[in-house]
Amino acid sequence: MPLEIKVQKDLSPPGATAATVKLIGSLDTSTAPDLERQLAELLKAEGGINEIVFDLAQLKFISSAGLRVFGNMRKQLKERHGQVLFIHLQPQIQEVFDIMKSLPGISIFKDLAELDRYLAARQRSYSDR
Repeated sequence: MPLEIKVQKDLSPPGATAATVKLIGSLDTSTAPDLERQLAELLKAEGGINEIVFDLAQLKFISSAGLRVFGNMRKQLKERHGQVLFIHLQPQIQEVFDIMKSLPGISIFKDLAELDRYLAARQRSYSDR
């Protein structure tokens, strides 16, 4: 099954440093290299990107190759003091992530609203300092 990749740079607020990447299909050994290439281009073209939200609402399958892409991206963004976030996991993908929860640093959210609440709380903590 092929993988369709849709990248949306978040435009609000101005100067935002985030992008949303929607994955549709199967993220496996044959499709992971394409995702890696597109993510590398995104980071290269947009040097300020330090946060990527992966929207997995339409991802049907993920293999260890896909997990490796996520892990590598997490490492690269961590070096930029950023992070990788995940939303809209389907049950079969959620099961894989449940198995992987023992890995530190992976954040999974039920939906965009939960992610927004989390991010808002993080940002409020800076103003409380």
